[in-house]
Amino acid sequence: QVQLLESGGGLVQAGGSLRLSCIASGRTFSSYAVGWFRQAPGKAREFVAAVRLSDRSTYYGRNRIVGRFTISRDNSENAVILQMNNLTPEDTAVYYCAANDGRFGSAWPLKDRSEFNDWGQGTQVTVSV
Repeated sequence: QVQLLESGGGLVQAGGSLRLSCIASGRTFSSYAVGWFRQAPGKAREFVAAVRLSDRSTYYGRNRIVGRFTISRDNSENAVILQMNNLTPEDTAVYYCAANDGRFGSAWPLKDRSEFNDWGQGTQVTVSV
């Protein structure tokens, strides 16, 4: 089991940007894939994006995220980054990092909560009008 630590959340005005980071505490990422999910108050946890670490293939959730959010692996920081641009109040949520260690095989893309076996504690993102 890997301990995931998220950082980079905060309060930003609509139209602004945030850069979320997810690291595997005390070790190099050895997961098969890493994803980001988010959960707004009173709503179900929603898939945002995932990256397959072997070849950096990416997959994104609903269309309203595509073009605004970018997921990537940063080798220099040993982290998976979620760059979020042009934020809107609808993006307000707790953002969670999750890892798949390959125990379920090599299926791709991954987008369901059940396909990720390790989770971080989350980081709050609040977008004001």
